[in-house]
Amino acid sequence: MHTRTVFFISDGTGITAETFGNAILAQFEFKPRHVRLPFVDSVDKAHQVVRQVNHTAQLEGRKPIVFTTLVNADILKVIADGCNCMLLDMFGTFVQPLEIELAMKSSHRVGRFSDASKSKEYHDRIEAINFSLAHDDGQSNRDLAHADVILVGVSRSGKTPTSLYLAMQHGLKAANYPLIPEDFERKQLPSALAPHKHKAFGLSIQPERLAEIRNERRPNSRYASLENCRLEVAEGEAMMRRAGIRWLSTTTKSIEEIATTILQEIRPERLEY
Repeated sequence: MHTRTVFFISDGTGITAETFGNAILAQFEFKPRHVRLPFVDSVDKAHQVVRQVNHTAQLEGRKPIVFTTLVNADILKVIADGCNCMLLDMFGTFVQPLEIELAMKSSHRVGRFSDASKSKEYHDRIEAINFSLAHDDGQSNRDLAHADVILVGVSRSGKTPTSLYLAMQHGLKAANYPLIPEDFERKQLPSALAPHKHKAFGLSIQPERLAEIRNERRPNSRYASLENCRLEVAEGEAMMRRAGIRWLSTTTKSIEEIATTILQEIRPERLEY
């Protein structure tokens, strides 16, 4: 049973409210039920939200927690006055003090990112996602000269999710290449990577964790055996050392931590806005 429901309410997608709310909730060891209510952009919709939140409060016997990023004061008032909840208004908490400090009014635009599709940054990000998908798992050698980073490592070490995260969140063209037994026999990187070694960044992982991940995909196979995982990890790390490729272990790191470490190494300016 969920101990509590958390609502994320927004006049846009609700992603900002959910991301920020989850970052705060992660400080507490409980697993609430999550409900995202996007596009609450009218008073009528706000009243529907009030009914849903109050119904949840009645069923659970305790107040839901509500994170909002509503910029329309009338819509926010309906929810603030009508909901039996703990309300955390993120714009009221942060935007209003900033207006005072900066001595200027915020734009108070509904759907602040609604025009994102017209921006160069948006198109660059879409291009980066397409590039990363086309160059996933060594599918293509074409245009590697245009890659911002090429992730290398043994199969299931986290290359694909990290590549896509770098593309989606930071607009980086991230290719990834698996290191396979044939590479270890030759004692050298795949030939397609040689001209672009300076763009390579390695991912490794503890053999025990790798065996667990591979067994979920191919149980009781040689591919997933601990002996084979130990061999591949050792050979992969040795190859990266010989080639002078920077690398890290993904064993205990989140995708966000891995991506941030890579950015610090290859594009530190991307951490500054």
